[in-house]
Formats: sequence, C-alpha cells, structure tokens
Amino acid sequence: MQDSKIGNVTLNFKHYSGVDLYSDGAVENDLLEIVKNHKKEEFGQIIEERGSWPILYHLSEQRANIVEWIPMDPNAKVLEVGSGCGAITGMLATKAKEVVACDLSRRRSEINATRNQEFDNITIHVGNFRDIEPDLPRDFDYIFLIGVFEYGQGYIGTDNPYEKFLKMLGRHLKKGGRIVIAIENRLGLKYFAGCAEDHLGTYFSGIEGYTTDSVAKTFTRNGLINIFKKCGMNDYHFYYPYPDYKLMTLLHSDDYLPKFGELQDNVRNFDRDRMVLFNEKHAYEDLVKDGMYQDFANSFEVILGPGFDTIYSKYSNDRVDEFKIRTDIAISRTGRKVIKKFPLTEAAKEHVFGMRDAYAGLIEKYRGGDLEINDCQVDENEGCAIFSFVNGVPLASLLDECIDKDDMDSFDALISEYLKRIKYKEEYPVSDYDLIFSNIMVNGPIWTIIDYEWTYGKCIPAKEQLWRALYCYRLEDRKREKYDPSAIYNKLGLSEDDIKVLLDEEYAFQKYVTGSRKSLVEIWKDLGRKVIVPKEMAGTAAGARPDDCIQIYLDEGNGYSEDDSIFPEEQYDEKNTVSLDIRVTSDCKVVRIDPAFAPCLVTIVRATWNGELLSDNVTDVGIHPVNGEWISDDSMIFNTGDPNIEFNLESDKLSVQERNHLCVKLLTTLIPKNSADAIISSLDVGEEEEQNKENIFKKIGRKIAEKREARYYKDEE
Repeated sequence: MQDSKIGNVTLNFKHYSGVDLYSDGAVENDLLEIVKNHKKEEFGQIIEERGSWPILYHLSEQRANIVEWIPMDPNAKVLEVGSGCGAITGMLATKAKEVVACDLSRRRSEINATRNQEFDNITIHVGNFRDIEPDLPRDFDYIFLIGVFEYGQGYIGTDNPYEKFLKMLGRHLKKGGRIVIAIENRLGLKYFAGCAEDHLGTYFSGIEGYTTDSVAKTFTRNGLINIFKKCGMNDYHFYYPYPDYKLMTLLHSDDYLPKFGELQDNVRNFDRDRMVLFNEKHAYEDLVKDGMYQDFANSFEVILGPGFDTIYSKYSNDRVDEFKIRTDIAISRTGRKVIKKFPLTEAAKEHVFGMRDAYAGLIEKYRGGDLEINDCQVDENEGCAIFSFVNGVPLASLLDECIDKDDMDSFDALISEYLKRIKYKEEYPVSDYDLIFSNIMVNGPIWTIIDYEWTYGKCIPAKEQLWRALYCYRLEDRKREKYDPSAIYNKLGLSEDDIKVLLDEEYAFQKYVTGSRKSLVEIWKDLGRKVIVPKEMAGTAAGARPDDCIQIYLDEGNGYSEDDSIFPEEQYDEKNTVSLDIRVTSDCKVVRIDPAFAPCLVTIVRATWNGELLSDNVTDVGIHPVNGEWISDDSMIFNTGDPNIEFNLESDKLSVQERNHLCVKLLTTLIPKNSADAIISSLDVGEEEEQNKENIFKKIGRKIAEKREARYYKDEE
C-alpha cells in the first residue's frame, strides 16, 4: 500500500521501511490518543493537566510561531522536511496552497495527519528523505527544516552530509524560492550558563565539540555561513528566535537586534533540569552593548534566498483568543521602519482595530501636555494596526542606568518627571492602564507613549498608574529591587491597604488577559524542572544570589545533594512572605528549606500537606530548625548565614502518596547577626526562666518582632 488517507490528509508509504527509526517512546501513543479524541482548542487544557514536556512540545500552539510570522503568498507550494507530529505542518497549511511533508516515523505522521485532517492540501511522505527526494517535484516556493538540519548526518549519511543535504534541497526550489532553517546555536549563551545540549542531554558537549558518532550536530553562526558558501548559497538572512526556536516569543534580526535589558526570559528550561552558573540577562546586556549578540543567541532562523521586510516580531499568544496578537517591525517601501500589530485570531480583530480609538482618546487627553502619543492607523486590507517607529531610549532603560551607577537622585528625578507628565488632565475619562516605563520612549525632552494596547474609557489616578509602573518594573529584574518605593508611596498617600487592593486588581487584570489558561511560568512549574545553582556560587556576584534567596533540598534516602537542590522561582514579596509549592515523591524522607543566606527570623504562616492543614503546633509534625531555635509555636530564629528548616515526611501524622504537595508560606526577616546572637543566648536559661522565655524574647527582640508581625498581620486582615 503506497497511499492512504486520514481525513483529508494523504499519507504516502512508498519509501517506508516498516520500522520507525525515530521516536519519543510511549508518549507518542498518548499523543495519538489526544489528537484522535480532542479538538485543537482543547490542547491547551490538556498540556496544563498532563505536565509533560513532550506533550507541551508537540501540542503547544506557540511551536508554530517560528513560521507564522513569515509573509507567504497564499498560492505558495511548500516542502516541510522532518514534519514530526505536525505542530508546524498545520500552520503551513493555513498559509500555503499546497504542503508536502516528509518524516521518518509512521506513528508521528499518523499523529500529524490526525490533528490536521481538516486540511485537504497536505501530503505526508513517510520514510528517509534520501529515498523520498527523487520523487519530489522541483518547484517549491519554500522548503522548511525546523529542528531538522542538525540531523543531516542521519538523513544523508555520507561525507559532508550538511552540504549535500542543502544541495539536494536546492534542486527542488524554484527560482526565487527560499529555504528556512531553524536550529540551535552551538554557542548559545544558555549552554554556557548551564543548560544541557538539547539532543544529547549532556553539559557543554556542543561547546566542547561533538564526537563523530553524535546523533545530531548544531553549528555556530560562522559554521552555518561556511556551509552555505560551500553550497554557493550567498543570499542568506539570519534571525534570532528568543528564548529559542521551540517556544519563540521574540524574533530579532541583523537589522533589528535586542535592546539593552530586553532579554529577560532566561532561567526557564522546559526539556530538562538546568544549572545557573551566571546571570544570563546581565551577560546578554554586555553582549548586546558590545555588538556580539548574534554569536551567542540561543537559536537561529536562517532564510536562504530573498529576504523579508519584517525585521522583528513579538508574540503575545499566551492569552485568551480575544487578545492574541503579533507585533512586527518592518521596513516600508520608502525605507522607513513601521510597527504593525496583527490579530492572531478572528476574535482578536476587535482588540487590534480598537487601538485606533485608544489613540484618538489619548491624543485628546494629552493635547497641550508633555506626553506624545505614537500615531496609529488601521489597514483593513492587510488586517493590522500600523504605528510609526519611534526613536529614543525606553524610560525603563534610563532608570536601569541610574541603578547601575547608584545614582538614586537621578532615578527619583525621572520618577518625578514621569508623575508630572502623566498627571496632566488626570480627571479626563481615558486612561492607559499599561503606562509602564518600557512603554515610554524618551528622546531628549520628548516622551512618547509607544504602546497603549490596554486603554480604557475611565479615569485611573496617576498615583495608581505610577504604582503599577513601579510594580512591573521591579518584578522584571531583581536588581531593580535596590530601589525602595515605600517613600514615594507614602508621599502619594498610598497605604498598605491601598496597595493590597491594587495588587488584587493587577491579578484580576492578568487573569482577564490570559483567561483560565496557565502561563508558561506555571506550566514550567508543573513540569517540575529544577534550577540548580552550585552553593559555592550562591553568595557570589557571579551567582547573583541575594541574602533573601531560598534553596530547597529533597532527601530521598541518600542525604542531601547540592547538584539536586532547587532554587525556586518563587521569591519573597514586598511583605517578606513567600508561598512555596514543593512537589514531593513517595521516596522523599525529608525536605529541607534554607529560607535565606543570612541570619533571620522565620515564621511558618501556613503549611499544608496535599491540601490538608498541618497541626497548629508545627513542632508536632516533624518541623524543626536544624541550626536555629524556636521562639514560639510557629516562629524560629537563626544566627547563621546558612539557616536550615527540615520537614520530616516520615511522621505518622502524614498520609504519603506517590506524588505529594508540600505547600509552605514563610514570613522571613533578615536581622543583624549580633541581634540574632543576643536573642539566642537569652533562650539558654534555667528551668524557671524557661517558663518565662516569651517575656525574655519580648524584652530583647520585641522591636524586631512587633514591627514585622504587625505589618504582616495587618495586611492579612
């Protein structure tokens, strides 16, 4: 049997050997079951429920971002080599007239055909590309190799396989056609910083050079260019998907490189646990400043053939359908840069076209003031909103420079200037809720709002807009926490109760934008990936770990291991509290939480095991400070730079399942070591004085305790 059909998709088995030479194992059976029994609209919920990297990788709609941005003629004829489970195939089928796909695996091709069975323009050839290639036509407009070129040795299997692979593909490209390659950078910064090589799962194997028997081989930028030139392909254009090509959210190019401070999504690694050997954001900032980003980008997307007008894309498709958009920067016919915002769904058109109304409202509000509004036009033929490209420096970057120079007077001056400008006609019933510092471009005395996507017909007080701008600013980078906004909050008359209300509004807004969907951060947490920082580096500048950093150890019968310890993404908030959700298997005997890297007071505000509240007296359920002292039923003190709290899971009061959740909320205050020493020494008393220990604690540590506890419990009421 050469041909069969699944829905409208044709599968050709002429060159199938009868054996799948490439497989992810049993999970492919799960994937086939999912695509058979569920609609594409349900894939997002399944990804959230399963907590599995292969299911996320194969079913996430964000996989298709890597090709969705490409402006393709609807009459195009496309070849996709290595189509796998069809994450890219379906997107190509919506953009082109005809899609011819090839893959080694019958099972993967069945998954592909099943999930995309509504398309009647897809044919999938199953077998080795080397065998399929002679039967393919020679008039393709596009040939796509997404995560495939690195396997050239396996596809071709001769000397110089990568050059021969490209030359073979070139025979099937019409004049003026393009080959599109997406591949990891062998020298991507994340691999230096502690991510394992994607295909081998070993550290630094790409950086150090692959062995001759490696199943895959990635390349540096110059390495790829050398291959292209050997094939006589001198018309090439490099793009840089970020954080990588698999789940891309940003796409830069040689004509539009990242700006200082722009690359912030570095720590999360979905396929494996990782180490963190240095702060990638700060390293990228220096590479960007020195013009070296291209060599250390994590991934490449290369267009072989004529280039595109698009020089940058940003995806916002981790939202509900009504708000999914793509933002491009393109070169117009006159040579000017323009910004275009495209709806990614039919439901998002109203949101995009409504930006013109937002522009009109803000123009009227700030007429005569000191804020410019970037102009907006709607092009219904192209289906997008178009904005001018504004030159300047983001206000957020100017504030960062002040922090880097420890020039807080200039920082405060910029904040005051921001407040003065946004207060103009404050009572006017139009407000930009997202008036954050990164959305304001500063060019000398001219300040321009460049993005006003979330503008509403109501009045939002300037002090609330400033609060949100500072909240978002400090949330994006921990070095920004050096700025303490409490003084300006007091000056504005924002009480802690006011801030709590604003936080609730912010959480509600985020849910409004994302709906019931989990963010990629939440999905990453569900995958249970570990972020490991060697403890020798934790307190150093290289490790970029502050005193209030948290570290978690899991003892599964072999003691604690630094290599397996976890630095959770959750961090202390402005109230010095943190809520930890620790995934624990039935093998785990003890969980150890190091709440800080400095002397501190710690209160266990709440602790649950699989949703059940632990005893009011936490000492009854195997919780104890290893190198500290209890000062009340739920609070402890440490006078060491390495405080440890252990949770004994072998207590007969705990019902242990195969998979468990230990949820702990901590309230932690860092204190000077001499104060901690004094409090602890006061606890070493006789039996009579032991009965009066609470009074002694109050006498010595009363000011510290009252200040921190009053602040917290007032917020909780």
